[in-house]
Amino acid sequence: MDAHSRGRDDIDPADQWVLNPETGNYELRLNPSGTQSGDRSPSDSASAPGRSRRRDSVPEQSAGRRSQQQSPPQSPRRDVPGQRSRRASGNGQDGRAGGGPQTQAGRRKRKQQKSRRKKALMWTGGAVAFVLVAGSTGAYLLYQHFNGNINKIDVVGGTSGSTKDRAVNILLIGTDKRTGKGNEGYGDKGSVGHADTNILFHVSKDRTNATALSIPRDLITDIPDCQVKEPDGSTKTIPGTQQVRFNTSLGQDSRDPGCTMKTVKEITGLTVDHFMMADFNAIKTLSTAVGGVDVCVAHAVDDKESHLKLPAGKSKVEGEQALAFVRTRHSFGNQGDLDRIKVQQQFLASLIRKMTSGDTLTSPTKLYSLANSATKALTVDSGIGSIDRLKSLAMDLKSVNPKNVTFTTLPVLDNPAEKIHATVVVNPTQADPLFSMMRDDVSLTEVKKKKSEAASKQEALLKGKQANASDVRVKVLNGGAQAGSAQTTLTWLQNTEGVLKSENGGNYKPDLAKTTLTYGPNQADQARKLADIMGLPASALKPGTKDSVGLAPMTLVLGADFKAAGTPITAPTKAPADIQKVEADKTVCSK
Repeated sequence: MDAHSRGRDDIDPADQWVLNPETGNYELRLNPSGTQSGDRSPSDSASAPGRSRRRDSVPEQSAGRRSQQQSPPQSPRRDVPGQRSRRASGNGQDGRAGGGPQTQAGRRKRKQQKSRRKKALMWTGGAVAFVLVAGSTGAYLLYQHFNGNINKIDVVGGTSGSTKDRAVNILLIGTDKRTGKGNEGYGDKGSVGHADTNILFHVSKDRTNATALSIPRDLITDIPDCQVKEPDGSTKTIPGTQQVRFNTSLGQDSRDPGCTMKTVKEITGLTVDHFMMADFNAIKTLSTAVGGVDVCVAHAVDDKESHLKLPAGKSKVEGEQALAFVRTRHSFGNQGDLDRIKVQQQFLASLIRKMTSGDTLTSPTKLYSLANSATKALTVDSGIGSIDRLKSLAMDLKSVNPKNVTFTTLPVLDNPAEKIHATVVVNPTQADPLFSMMRDDVSLTEVKKKKSEAASKQEALLKGKQANASDVRVKVLNGGAQAGSAQTTLTWLQNTEGVLKSENGGNYKPDLAKTTLTYGPNQADQARKLADIMGLPASALKPGTKDSVGLAPMTLVLGADFKAAGTPITAPTKAPADIQKVEADKTVCSK
């Protein structure tokens, strides 16, 4: 029975539970009005039965309680503080009307309150410590969980060092391996996992832009010799094959993603730093983790083979429906692989927008689901095979704005060797300028780039005085160009351009992606002349720290970007007009 049911309206029921400092527990206490038992006079105890009670009085305590109060205590004890009154006085005293001098009971109450606050602080501090320990333990377990999700392959090639302050190339590989629940029914369920979908993601050195280059799986190309790691740690060389489909660079003859990375370098001249590989499950789990991916189709789709069924206009797809969307090849365009690539690019662009949206980034549930799904779905190289390394890479690349991410497809032509054009070959007229733009970090979208002081100084180098061709001394080396390039360039320089003081330096190791010209400070005029003859960009000039001594020549190393003598290496400022592009920040309806 609480204070309200006993006729008092000035007692807070919650305050009837008070802290007992002796036991440290909260106990229910129903106090009488007026002074406590130890302060009552005999006349108060002998009140007549018929005496009227004041409004704020309470019934007499039980006989047992009264007997305990009237008999002398056997040992010293401390009374449990009474409940607080809602009608506390405004003078900061003990809550009784009128205030007055502080009594012994009041002093005792202050001590009890101080003890109560001390214990409360102690318990609160313990609770905070527990939460911190539990939180750090949970974070560690979560870290270990995500780390345990990651599958990694130790490939020959790629990089293991920092990617900061340089361009980064990541190869995204989607295999046709039918592992995972419900995936065995899609096509060739016995596939070893070929390179079915391939995107070379190039991020510029200054992180202002990125180009995602799709490479068709049916591209006819040469696959070079490559090395794979055996289970015992040894290395095995797998012979290359000529004029075969690109997708056989993975899986076929036990080739691993390192072989695909090397094939991409042979085609584009760009060194691939890392790979990320996923199978069918990745599309299903990642699209579900972000709550669905927005897509748009120009007409209603009902594909019986991929089981994709969508109305015309915008829709949201996830799980099986998302997988059907990226797999369909009979719903758009000419129903071929090139048109399916466009659909996949539109899907990935939308997925990027969804992953970087505030709706995802501010939702702990979605972030956890996304991280869990991504780490389970992806297989990566050992260079980024941990949460710390993946996080470091992500933090390094996060500044790239989605509006400056452009998807494009390797320019190709129908394979002239086939009557039924099921395969394609590279179109060099369009592909070479595109590769050159990627190597020189030229964006496919309009991006305002602030030139660094170093870049400005480099460009200024080309504007000074030039030496005569007959005074230019240079040693030419092959550092990644086609075999024999150093000799053919040397012949061209001597016979056509009059650079007679030139020599062949042989091969340069390791291979370089870009051509470089290293010269001494007292050879700047010679460097300007040779750059003008060769069509070298300012970025190719590498000033040395010491003046050349005597008749020492400059060093010209022909990188993978070198095509032929007389062909300028300087990248174009704009992509070919008819190149296929999808910008990541724009919604496009598949046709």
